[in-house]
Amino acid sequence: MEHRPHYNRVVDTPLDKTSETTPADTDAVAAARDRSLAAEKVKAFPQTPGVYLMKDAVGRVIYVGKAKNLRARAGSYFLRAAEQDRRTADLVREIRDIDFLEAESEVDALLLESRLVKDVQPRFNSDLKDDKTFPYLQITTHEDYPRVEFTRTPRTKGVKLYGPFTSAGSLRGAIVVLQRIFKFRTCTLDIDAADEQWRWFRPCLLASIDQCTAPCNLRISKDDYRKDINRLKTFLEGGKKRLLEEMRQDMLAASAKLEFEKAARLRDEIRLLETLDQRGDLEENVQPEVFLVDPKKGLAGLEKVLDLSKPPRVIEGVDIAHLHGNETVASLVQFIDGLPFKPGYKRYRIKSVDGIDDFKSIHEVVSRRFSRLLREGASLPDIFLIDGGKGQLSAALDAVESLGVEPPCMISLAKREEEIFLPGQSEPLRLSRDSYSLRLLEYVRDEAHRFAQHYHHLLRGKRTFDR
Repeated sequence: MEHRPHYNRVVDTPLDKTSETTPADTDAVAAARDRSLAAEKVKAFPQTPGVYLMKDAVGRVIYVGKAKNLRARAGSYFLRAAEQDRRTADLVREIRDIDFLEAESEVDALLLESRLVKDVQPRFNSDLKDDKTFPYLQITTHEDYPRVEFTRTPRTKGVKLYGPFTSAGSLRGAIVVLQRIFKFRTCTLDIDAADEQWRWFRPCLLASIDQCTAPCNLRISKDDYRKDINRLKTFLEGGKKRLLEEMRQDMLAASAKLEFEKAARLRDEIRLLETLDQRGDLEENVQPEVFLVDPKKGLAGLEKVLDLSKPPRVIEGVDIAHLHGNETVASLVQFIDGLPFKPGYKRYRIKSVDGIDDFKSIHEVVSRRFSRLLREGASLPDIFLIDGGKGQLSAALDAVESLGVEPPCMISLAKREEEIFLPGQSEPLRLSRDSYSLRLLEYVRDEAHRFAQHYHHLLRGKRTFDR
């Protein structure tokens, strides 16, 4: 049988024999036809999570991407906007075919994408990256209680690496989702399992919300913690079905030994894994990249300028917004290790204040926040940031002191001059506008403001609708 070139899968359209054609013209027509075929093929893709593989004229995979909705995401490459966008124009010109692989959830798709990028090394996955290196998920291997970390500068020794990942924000979101299941630690503490002094250490808020097994308080043995890390590794390497079967066997064994607490934890983890497609929405948990802020340098700077005993891990920020001048709302945001922790965000409708009174509103929201932390036995934040000046800071301090609590480091940040007010100091602290510590505080303040305004708009829309 005569071999036919790749593009001849499409029936040729008769050409005017009197017109003069060149090989370049023929190639262009064939390329357009193949792209058209690929665009039609995408219309039959499922509307489920997965990865899509772009191929060139000789069938090589030139780009791998993940999608929450395969049909919609892959189809976007065949729109005119993709041809004109400088970031995708070169790729689009070379697409001749496209295939897909389904995944059970968006998290599964993200992991599948990273494995394919590593194995296939498609050209455009490198060409389309920015000037930063790709992000990796890094698990330490030399510690009693291994840590799970996001990194752009992976180590060469003492770690197990997964990646590269093409989306930093999606990887951060996946870490949040996976931490709910496997409850690993992400802190930088050097925990010695043989040192009993750790039993007196107070865990961070991740333990309070059941997202960490608190090895820092020796609440879990070294062996049991490593089993959790090994389960995470199995999942990251694509062994989800095998992992679920092993966990079910471990659950039955624990139950037979009357270890009901362990069996219950395994049961809950199995359910979370089985329903990952419902819970693993990366848009919900995606953590933004911070290009103007280096979180580690910002935290180290805050330790120094605020005279703290150690680098702060948890920062909370509050902001107030007014609805039509007569209804007040507040937001609270949480940052862990210098990055937003969206599961910790909270909204408040101010109940005890008539009209506009920022001081009383701050007093109420701070009182409600710290009362809840005390009631739940949760850790206090390392830094509590208030948007405002001296008056707002005084109101927040009064609220905490009225509860009989030793306040954490409480500061306020005034917008106009970006001055930092501290308790007991008449003059504000003024930092360089380029300092990492100020940039981090501004990021927390601005995120609290954005979240408060979002709540404000939600309520305003509801009021309009209620009319």
